[in-house]
Amino acid sequence: MSQPVVASYCTTFLKKEMRHIYRQVTGLKEFKTFVLTRCRENEDVYPFDDVEILLKPRTNFLRRFYRKHVRRMPAIHYRGEYDQLIEVLRRREVDLMHVYFGHTGVHLLPFLQAWPIPALVSFHGMDIMTRDDQPSYAGKLKEVLKTVPMVLARSESLADRLVALGCDRSKIRLNRTSIPLDGFPYQDRQPPADGAWKFIQASRFIAKKGLEVTLKSFARIKKTYPAAELILAGAGPLEESLKRQATELGILSSVTFTGFLDQESLAKAYREAHVFVHPSQTTETGDQEGVPNAMLEAMAMGLPVVATLHGGIPEAVTSESTGLLVPERDVDAFTAALERLCGDGSLYQSLSRNAAESVRQNFEQSQSIARLEAAYRELLGSSPKAAA
Repeated sequence: MSQPVVASYCTTFLKKEMRHIYRQVTGLKEFKTFVLTRCRENEDVYPFDDVEILLKPRTNFLRRFYRKHVRRMPAIHYRGEYDQLIEVLRRREVDLMHVYFGHTGVHLLPFLQAWPIPALVSFHGMDIMTRDDQPSYAGKLKEVLKTVPMVLARSESLADRLVALGCDRSKIRLNRTSIPLDGFPYQDRQPPADGAWKFIQASRFIAKKGLEVTLKSFARIKKTYPAAELILAGAGPLEESLKRQATELGILSSVTFTGFLDQESLAKAYREAHVFVHPSQTTETGDQEGVPNAMLEAMAMGLPVVATLHGGIPEAVTSESTGLLVPERDVDAFTAALERLCGDGSLYQSLSRNAAESVRQNFEQSQSIARLEAAYRELLGSSPKAAA
């Protein structure tokens, strides 16, 4: 019997930092999926054969004007996307729809309210934020949470925030990020004998990643370990300001900005590093992390982690056991944790081993895919074969 069909809707397939989405889409075993998107990017990084791109339709000007200004219909209607979605889902004989990111759920709300096929929306972090420039957004987000029969959250902390927005707790299922362990194999770690510590942070260069704390703490560590280096693997809107900060701190020559790294290059960078740092922080707009994907990859390879008590991080890192956690935005505490780790070889090796084992037990990719497919089966109300 044929497999049930999932329409995986992602507005952009895929931005470079969305590796975790690619792993989910390509990792399904018991369900067949195709991607619905309005824009395809980075096809060389994320190759996938079955993609339906929703084209901008040629709409009659008078019809568009009437729908937008007279009937005041949502953009999904007056732009013609609603009709395209119906055509694709009917032609594909879709069994259920997985909408990636809460803001995409808001955009699709009129469709989700009208279409009879079951749908779920997954939340990943910043997509739970309200938007001051869109006064109606918060209400629409709450309506999405009421409309769909199931909601996926990347961490318990995100689940709590969804409940605070009015989501029925019984609708929420955890959809944790996952790691392909064969791509990030464990290696035994030793502190550098010459004090040439190599710290690494892999992330987008945005406010919630706490990169300013990373630079300030590294500048202090350099006073104790002059040969230390810092690798910042990623890209984003804060890159130039971070380089200016590194210059002002007098550490630019010891900081390497690598740009975005593919999986193989990132694994190589982890092999050569000694400590993974990730001082995440809640932004003024309320943006928070789920469980950082890069942090789990580093832990899988045995990199000890120094991070913050933020978002979903404590769900993956137990302080003093699988890493060291300190309060957000506290440069003194973050620096002290780094100094402690660098000065205690026994603690260093213990955190390394425990971190790798924890990821293998709790965040291995096949386990995550199995949980996702269990959610799909639950949504369909039967086993995959029965739903086919």
